[in-house]
Amino acid sequence: MRYLRTDSGVIFARGVKAMFRKLFARSHTRHFFAWQVELTTRCPLRCRMCMRDSADHWATQDLNIEHLRQLTPYFKDVEAVVLEGWGESLLYPNLVDAIGLVKGAGARAGFVTSGWGLTRDYIEDLLKARTDFLGFSLSGATAGTHNAIRVNSEFPALLRAMEDLVKAKRDRHQEVPRLHIVFLMVRDNMREMVPLIDLAAEIGITEVVPINLIQVTSAWQDGERVFMQGEEEYEALLKEAEAKAREREVALRRPSLSSREVAVCDENPLRNLYISVDGEVSPCVFLNPPTPSPFRRIFCGREYLIDKVSFGNIFREDFATIWKSSPYVAFRNSWQAKKKWFDELYSPLSWGTPRRRVGDGASPMAPVPCRSCYKSLGL
Repeated sequence: MRYLRTDSGVIFARGVKAMFRKLFARSHTRHFFAWQVELTTRCPLRCRMCMRDSADHWATQDLNIEHLRQLTPYFKDVEAVVLEGWGESLLYPNLVDAIGLVKGAGARAGFVTSGWGLTRDYIEDLLKARTDFLGFSLSGATAGTHNAIRVNSEFPALLRAMEDLVKAKRDRHQEVPRLHIVFLMVRDNMREMVPLIDLAAEIGITEVVPINLIQVTSAWQDGERVFMQGEEEYEALLKEAEAKAREREVALRRPSLSSREVAVCDENPLRNLYISVDGEVSPCVFLNPPTPSPFRRIFCGREYLIDKVSFGNIFREDFATIWKSSPYVAFRNSWQAKKKWFDELYSPLSWGTPRRRVGDGASPMAPVPCRSCYKSLGL
């Protein structure tokens, strides 16, 4: 049994969905917290940390808007619908209509974007649609760093789009969309974490979410991850960023850089799911990329070939049939058993101190497809 460091009192890994939980908590709880619905697999960028950069084949496709309309009855039981997948959502020709469909069904709607093509007119349309949340992906606080990692991106244009959106919100006295910056941490950009906090504050964005490089598919990506190798140096940089965030009144929600035992990964397949552009229902985006199956993954120095995971097609089958199917139930039961074991380890009466060492007894394993994913290690 491998021993993993556990941060006392912390049950779930921090991440983007953890942030959404805080932002969009309701007085009552719906069965699902988030459905991630992919609108397109097209993207004009060639980001070096994206698996598309090393994929043998990438299927490009847009979601049929009528298929999205078909999903709307289900959204009444979902807190938030994240309208993104492996592509750039701003390229989807029916994005504003898609937001309207989600909100009309009673769920919150938003997405994370590279900012490509976000004109002032597009901003006005998104504001009129009352988009609930919107994140911007940055890979640096300077044009040189950002553009070198997010190839084909134009840093000055991205900053202008962010500034235009903040100004347009203020002019309209509109609180939504809630804005945040997503910063994927790699070795090449970690020294720009502190300047990034200053940049966010100057623009008027008060939420920054650093995330780890989870889907590792190339030697460059494996060498660029900042977790589980040289954590001391990068932990110091993150602590410096946290201090700067407190000074500038920017919320910084950071992940762990060291492996640790968690009840459920922060994708949380017990309350979240992913629907691909062609309707395949998967536990998360990392298990169903638009590439041939199996796809390559590098995990802890070893290469794996991972079969894509789908428990059914929601455009051809009733969702209840998919959700209650034996394979899907078995998948969730693996995580449920792990969560139960962890909750018993940290009972409400333990005051954050484990009642036994992590590793004592039979710690349930994550489902097979998740065992070679860094999110299963609390990253």
